[in-house]
Amino acid sequence: MKGRLSEILALSSMLCALVTGCNGDKADPKAEAPPPLKVQRVEDRSLFQVDHPERFQLVQAVEHIATPQLQVNGTVNPDIARAVPVISIATGRVVEIDARLGDTVKKGQLLLKVQSADIAGGFSDYQKAVADEKLAQTQLDRATFLYGKGAISQNDLQIAQNAEDKAKVDVATAAERLRVLGNPTLDRPSGIVEIRAPIAGVITDQQVTNAAGVAGLGSPNPFTISDLSYVWILCDVYENDLGNVRLGEKADIRLNAYPDQVFTGVIDNLYPVLDPNIRSVKVRIEMRNPGMMRPGMFVSATFHGRQKQKRAAVPATAILHLHDRDWVYVPAGSNQFRRTEVIGGDMLPGSMQEIVSGLAAGQQVVANALEFQNSAEQQ
Repeated sequence: MKGRLSEILALSSMLCALVTGCNGDKADPKAEAPPPLKVQRVEDRSLFQVDHPERFQLVQAVEHIATPQLQVNGTVNPDIARAVPVISIATGRVVEIDARLGDTVKKGQLLLKVQSADIAGGFSDYQKAVADEKLAQTQLDRATFLYGKGAISQNDLQIAQNAEDKAKVDVATAAERLRVLGNPTLDRPSGIVEIRAPIAGVITDQQVTNAAGVAGLGSPNPFTISDLSYVWILCDVYENDLGNVRLGEKADIRLNAYPDQVFTGVIDNLYPVLDPNIRSVKVRIEMRNPGMMRPGMFVSATFHGRQKQKRAAVPATAILHLHDRDWVYVPAGSNQFRRTEVIGGDMLPGSMQEIVSGLAAGQQVVANALEFQNSAEQQ
């Protein structure tokens, strides 16, 4: 009996221990919690520690008064008011071309010859008018003689005088028609019309070839001559930038072919219609051609605003161009310098450069940023 009771007590103790162990596992939340986060301190790569800061000269950024600028692209175009079409009144066939597209011609220079049947018809009308005028003159002389003898009335004399006057008008009209057609000689027709340049300039358009037909005023003009002493610069200015463009103000022009040379033009017109596709307006700049501007060339135009802006300026050597960005080194405490990003602007007189943003006037920077950078890389 005692042995059986001992077994029952031992079994109860095991059950209690098992139950107690299970309850203890459920009450411990730390066993199931995630591991704690570890934050590591990373070194500031823009901060540099130097042993001898006196080796690097410091300069102070000065104040620079600048005007806002707007730079756009454009093209060189002929002045339409100085472009003159070369026309041929006579119809016919081209038998000779003495000028080509792109040639520089003088006023009165021969451009082409046209064989035309209009000259024969015009000369025929001229000869008939001359014959009628001779007859009218003979009749007037006879009427004057008879009126002096009292054989005819004054009315008959006036009729003869009127016929003579009309005959002279017909002769002058026929002669002028021959000259307009291109045949200045009145003694005999040549059948060849010479087309000459009406102005001096450059041939910017050619619509005729050898043996081609010329249909007079109803056909395309054989040539177009442009006086390129003045040209137009046409630029596209976005709608949001129109406030920086005003009529009558000057603009700086740089040719892509000659980027080191700056020319000056005057804003002549702002087109009244906005391009709905790119939301831009055509701006026309008129300027004298220095001799190197050719129609179709690409240019960049810079417009200057009226409002003045205060900006900083530092020596150009204080700016480091690294990774397509501009940087300067500014003091950041004891024996430390910080590399600060800036936006560089235009070059200024005295080897200075404008700072658009990132640096204020009065701040100190390392005078030679490249030397400082090389020293930092060697450490």
